[in-house]
Amino acid sequence: MKKIGITGGTGFVGRHLTALLIRKGYEVVIFTTSGAKRRKKQHISYAHWDPGKQECDINALKSIDVMVNLAGAGIADKRWREKRKKEIVDSRVISTRFLVSMLNTHVSSCKTFITSSATGFYGPDSHYSSLFTEAAPPFNDFLGDTCRQWEAASEGISTSIRRVVLRFGIVLSKGGGAFQQFENPMSMGVLPILGSGGQVISWIEMHDLVRLILFAIEHEEITGIYNAVAPGHVSNRKLMHTIAAEKGGIKIPFHVPSALLKILLGEMSIEVLKSCTVSAEKIINAGFVFEHPDIDGAVKAILKT
Repeated sequence: MKKIGITGGTGFVGRHLTALLIRKGYEVVIFTTSGAKRRKKQHISYAHWDPGKQECDINALKSIDVMVNLAGAGIADKRWREKRKKEIVDSRVISTRFLVSMLNTHVSSCKTFITSSATGFYGPDSHYSSLFTEAAPPFNDFLGDTCRQWEAASEGISTSIRRVVLRFGIVLSKGGGAFQQFENPMSMGVLPILGSGGQVISWIEMHDLVRLILFAIEHEEITGIYNAVAPGHVSNRKLMHTIAAEKGGIKIPFHVPSALLKILLGEMSIEVLKSCTVSAEKIINAGFVFEHPDIDGAVKAILKT
């Protein structure tokens, strides 16, 4: 039975991935700063890890066959002041660089390293002539540069370890993340449309995302960089109307002006208002099959959970 290590395993994606791996019969080791304080559960153990202090439970690390790196401070959790921007970068770049060093130095059993990135790597659609594929260059803004550094930090992994980089789109799931922010105003009968509403969102439903990570774990031919996005691109307006229709009841459309978003969100408003159409062709051609390739089916499945 393979043992899977996860950094960021207590986070939004990490919890869902852990649940899937356990159902599939894997053992999971979650590396976390509070690892020593957590009790071992059936098929799940916790190990101390603090990249800021350059600390890691080496014995736990030596036991793993696959490492999944999901560590990173939430992009949309707080306003992007300079201190927060540094935290977003450091929590990804420093932690990934430290993890790579530990794996190279101490672990001979690990044969696969899967690390997250984001479609924030790409710029707006107006910056590129077609769908963003994995070959597109990074955009010259905060998130583009963050993702570039994040991915570069994993490039030093030993050549004996298979490296997979997954650029996550906006992850949609009940109970947190972007979907909860989209859904919450509707409980008050309001259907907010951000800016023009025409900006394209490259998204992926949570269950498909963790299935995609599992696909990368189990298929040794998967190597290099892949976009983790659904093929069914959707505008902000279409997404909001789809959620409203599935929830039912009267929802009054309310356009939130771009100028107001810039005041409320500051620099983060760039990502909210940006149209970014990302291709899923490479991972589909590799054999991955989405359970929720279009937004209608995804929203229906999310609201049923």
